[in-house]
Amino acid sequence: MGSINIPKLGWTMEEGTLSEWLVEDGATVAAGDPLYILESDKVENEIEAPESGVLHQTKKAGEAYPVGTEIGSID
Repeated sequence: MGSINIPKLGWTMEEGTLSEWLVEDGATVAAGDPLYILESDKVENEIEAPESGVLHQTKKAGEAYPVGTEIGSID
């Protein structure tokens, strides 16, 4: 089981907004599939699944979270 955490995308980034989940909770994903949209400093980044498995979302879209916060998992 792998954690999905808010990544640090820049030197000064302290938090990011989980703009949108691109995959439904409980869906099967493959490594490299687009997983969610992360907004930081008005830039949107499409974040890919780090591994294959079933997605479990633990945080909701539309909220800002500190870098390192676990927002879901894949198992």
